[in-house]
Amino acid sequence: MDINIICILISSFSFFAYTGYYFISTKMKREFKRFGLEKFGLLIMASQFLGATGLIVGLQFNSILTISSFGLALLMLFGFIVRMKLKDSIWISLPALFYMGLNTYIFLSSID
Repeated sequence: MDINIICILISSFSFFAYTGYYFISTKMKREFKRFGLEKFGLLIMASQFLGATGLIVGLQFNSILTISSFGLALLMLFGFIVRMKLKDSIWISLPALFYMGLNTYIFLSSID
């Protein structure tokens, strides 16, 4: 298995897990409220679920991989910006930064 496939699987399964966690955890809903994004929680989760699904489908269809990885990288950029505006520590903001970087890598690899 090559590094690109490993990155795609890590990102996809992480976003599937994060989406599921949103629906079973009151902590996640409190975080969205703290972000001032409680009205957009379902939309954000749907976007993450679709992005994660797109990464898996993208293993067969490169154009879907390109679109999905770009979308997830953009979502994580916005997530990082929100955390910085709230003055969250870099440690707490690190997952958003990591997944932004990971999906940027997948995106750039998919357009080669």
